[in-house]
Amino acid sequence: MAADRSDTSCSAGTHIPVLLDRVCDLLAPCLQRQPGALLIDATVGMGGHCAALLSRCGQARAIGVDRDPDALLIAGQRLAGFAPRVRLVRGSLGELDEAVRAAGQDPQDRPAAAVVIDLGVSSWQLDTPSRGFSYARDAPLDMRMDPSTVLTAAQIINGYEVDRLRALLWQFGEERWAGRIAAGIVRQRQRQPITRTGELVALIREAIPAAARRTGGHPAKRTFQALRIEVNDELGQLRRGLQQALALLQPQGRCAVLAYHSSEDRIVKHAFAALTRRTAPLDLPVTHDSDPAPARLVTRGGERPDPAEVAANPRARSAHLRCLEMVT
Repeated sequence: MAADRSDTSCSAGTHIPVLLDRVCDLLAPCLQRQPGALLIDATVGMGGHCAALLSRCGQARAIGVDRDPDALLIAGQRLAGFAPRVRLVRGSLGELDEAVRAAGQDPQDRPAAAVVIDLGVSSWQLDTPSRGFSYARDAPLDMRMDPSTVLTAAQIINGYEVDRLRALLWQFGEERWAGRIAAGIVRQRQRQPITRTGELVALIREAIPAAARRTGGHPAKRTFQALRIEVNDELGQLRRGLQQALALLQPQGRCAVLAYHSSEDRIVKHAFAALTRRTAPLDLPVTHDSDPAPARLVTRGGERPDPAEVAANPRARSAHLRCLEMVT
């Protein structure tokens, strides 16, 4: 999925959406129930899930939302053949209602037959060096999904106090060596600002003991994940956006969410659980069918990709898929 910001013409052709068939199996029945049923792809990215669902559901419509303008260009190319049925809108997951309204739908009407949310950073963003998401290539420390926002990874690295850095790396990256890395960052930036991914990777390698560097993948993986989550307020966006997404669903509408690390998946799990409890008080001796839970779980726990998919697309390895259906 290598792509340069200046050339997005063929990027979508090599994009491999995670758990694509399973997402389609879960959401297609909702979109085939009536002509013109609406799919909301709340993180459209390169348009893979949206394209597959529109292909399978020939009379469905879609709204695709993303805060990255370059991603919307790629999605527009991929979805061009569905142009009469799809509307792309620049907006963030956390302000999903606004994006849906900009596409001509009233959120209060509960217009969605299905919602898909594919979290985390896209493969195209990782593979574009100038975005600064990847520890594999030297680039400016940026990591903004929306280039119009202010906070960058460089500002965090050079501005956060050591205790705040340590907490950030532990909370969002589950980085065992958070204290050593944070201390190394502060020592280095006292000599000169840290402005490039290559500098940060070298610093992380030095901070982590040699024996630990030989296991668990790239030593900078967790630190880069934590910085990206902080720069883009990913967990805050998810909490706000998931509540809005669920409120957009019609009765029998479904929401499928792909999460890629434990903090994301925990938020989804708790939000779904809250809607699958009966509304009657728990201390009543008898509950009635008139007090059903507002929703039901369609998947059991977080479904994982099988070994064949992981072999074909290693970035699917950490994915967890959960799906909920509204009852009322």
